[in-house]
Amino acid sequence: MKIRLGTRASLLARTQSGWVADRLRESVSGLDIEEVLIETGGDQDQETALHEAGAPGVFTAEVEKALLDGKVDLAVHSLKDLPIRQPDGLVLAAIPEREDPRDAWISLDHAALVDMPEGAIVATGSLRRRSQILNRYPHLRVEGIRGNIDTRMSKYRERGAAGLILAASGINRLSRQSDYRALISVTEMTPAPGQGALALEIRKEDNDLFDIVSKLDHADTRDCVTAERSLLSGLGGGCHLPVGAIAGVSGDHLSLCGVLGSLDGVDLIRLSAEGCRKDPLKIGADLAALIRKTGGDGILEKLDEGLTQ
Repeated sequence: MKIRLGTRASLLARTQSGWVADRLRESVSGLDIEEVLIETGGDQDQETALHEAGAPGVFTAEVEKALLDGKVDLAVHSLKDLPIRQPDGLVLAAIPEREDPRDAWISLDHAALVDMPEGAIVATGSLRRRSQILNRYPHLRVEGIRGNIDTRMSKYRERGAAGLILAASGINRLSRQSDYRALISVTEMTPAPGQGALALEIRKEDNDLFDIVSKLDHADTRDCVTAERSLLSGLGGGCHLPVGAIAGVSGDHLSLCGVLGSLDGVDLIRLSAEGCRKDPLKIGADLAALIRKTGGDGILEKLDEGLTQ
């Protein structure tokens, strides 16, 4: 069986898709997997801040279009980049076991965020990180940054920033753990919903391919990220909102922590919920409703005003 695997052309994206291809070949002998590189809007424009990019799916829309048009059979995404609402006709056949969901701290001179002096600059392209940093460390400054890992590593030094924050999962997948100084706990910096997980997407009618790809699905990871993305959906669904979410499972139990903050970090809500893992959608939706009721609606209104100005 031949599978045309669609992926972005970055080193990280190709490393991720290569990992998926290897796992598929291990699970089913005789597969012929062809890599198809696709350039996305987010790849073409690496200067505009992601929250200013407009339409959702800046890293996924072109790949999904190729899937719908029949140019590829399987798409590999970073789940945190995938919009909440999938196009009609597509389905997530597998969410493999998650990499480390935490953020990584990169700095030549400072062992941790807590060690940073007054006015020091932290570089990050994420509004979620910006909000949580300024809430916990209001004496720091945060500046935006875009690009692949190497680009951001060089940019932050050129700009005189004292530190850089990236998702640990991408660095780990490239086997470059020596690049970061420390991992940031999920209580200090709650990750993006779905961070560290991959999403394997196919056309809904491709039943034979579903049977193959679904072998890579990891039940614990799927339940966790389903709850996290349900919370995100309940708060408006934007991938680039300053929303953090992290879930964990133990037996039949699922716990979820959600964070929503203002752009300046002055207002930040951090709440938790738990329940039976059989209904992760409800746990996420209920926690989103609680966050909105506990001041979240006011934060979302201010965010809408600030992001549309």
